Amino acid sequence: MPHIVYAVDAPFVSNTFNKQDNKMKKLIMALALAGASLGVSAQDSDPVQKYSVATNSFWSNWFVQVGGDWNVWYSSQEHHNDNHNGMGFFGSERRTFGGALAIGKWFTPGLGLRTKLQAWQGKNIPALNPDATKFDEWILNEHVMFNLSNLVLGYNPNRVWNLIPFVGGGVARNMSDNLYAMQLSVGIQSAWRVSRKLNVYLEAGWNRLEDNFDGAQSALMPGSSNNRGWDSRDNNVYGEIGLTFNIGRATWDKVPDVEAIKAMSQSQIDALNAQLYDANVESARLKNLLDEQSKKEETPKAVKEFVTTPVSVFFNLNRADIASQKDLVNVRALADYAKANGSKLTVTGYADSATGSDEVNRKLSESRASAVADELVKMGVDRARIVTVGKGGVDELSPVSFNRRATVQVSE
Repeated sequence: MPHIVYAVDAPFVSNTFNKQDNKMKKLIMALALAGASLGVSAQDSDPVQKYSVATNSFWSNWFVQVGGDWNVWYSSQEHHNDNHNGMGFFGSERRTFGGALAIGKWFTPGLGLRTKLQAWQGKNIPALNPDATKFDEWILNEHVMFNLSNLVLGYNPNRVWNLIPFVGGGVARNMSDNLYAMQLSVGIQSAWRVSRKLNVYLEAGWNRLEDNFDGAQSALMPGSSNNRGWDSRDNNVYGEIGLTFNIGRATWDKVPDVEAIKAMSQSQIDALNAQLYDANVESARLKNLLDEQSKKEETPKAVKEFVTTPVSVFFNLNRADIASQKDLVNVRALADYAKANGSKLTVTGYADSATGSDEVNRKLSESRASAVADELVKMGVDRARIVTVGKGGVDELSPVSFNRRATVQVSE
């Protein structure tokens, strides 16, 4: 059957264009405001701290989306013919339901790509095409997605709500009439976090296709002043609700704080320098004492004077295991002396008062003293001749890391 073409006056065409264009703008604005207001009410209360993140591997941050669509179809011809009356913007003569499937990847917390397939059964305008009021179609789009929540507020792995506009284009097919068309799309998505692997989303979008995709012939002559804007193309507006499944790793690592690492390394260097200084002092003291020993032939007394100097063993923050086995070199000298002379040893543990509560620091200092005592036992010292003391948190040395130690000293 030939297509029916209606002629209308230019004023009527212009008024129709303005009414439909205003309706479309109101719809997009209403959907965007609704998504934003719902998202703000669901947003987490934790303060957001902006920081840089490291780029993940290619196989990280993928996602799959499955959703159901509510569609309305606007043929380019209905704007120029007296057949839209009574249909309404969301009239039953134009709305249908469909489905959508998408797969995508976030390359940064704020930028991603998505390939999306939508399929549904559209409805023609009956007066334009009474023999084919319905047609089957699908649209395959490639979208660039922008997570505004992460771009504006900074990445937060615990954020409940994200606002994600997108833009893209692709190809569409009318399977009923075996027609293809290129098209552009734009929309906005409002997503809510259910768990690390699952989100719920609402999406509103607009697909703009070439003229006559629905099989109805154009009612305008080439060169007409109305062959532009909303009137010149077929349009699909949809609302969608669905689930997003995050595949693999779905979070981003914080970029390491280089300055903090440098400060930590410097602190370790300072600690080693302090130990080296102590060792040099002890070596000089030993040399002097040995010189006096050779003169006075009082070796036991000289050794006793030497071993009365405490030897320090250092620990890392909140740890009770010895940081470096090199610290035990001087401890072994005291152990040998204690075994040879039947002396008792006192091991005193410390923690830094800058971190932890008094109770935590007390227990930590006792654990550090016990750890050094265990090493003395391994060196052959009788446990009954070792006394351990926990001094708790102190602020005796600088830098503060030097206070995380235990000392060994001959007590008698």
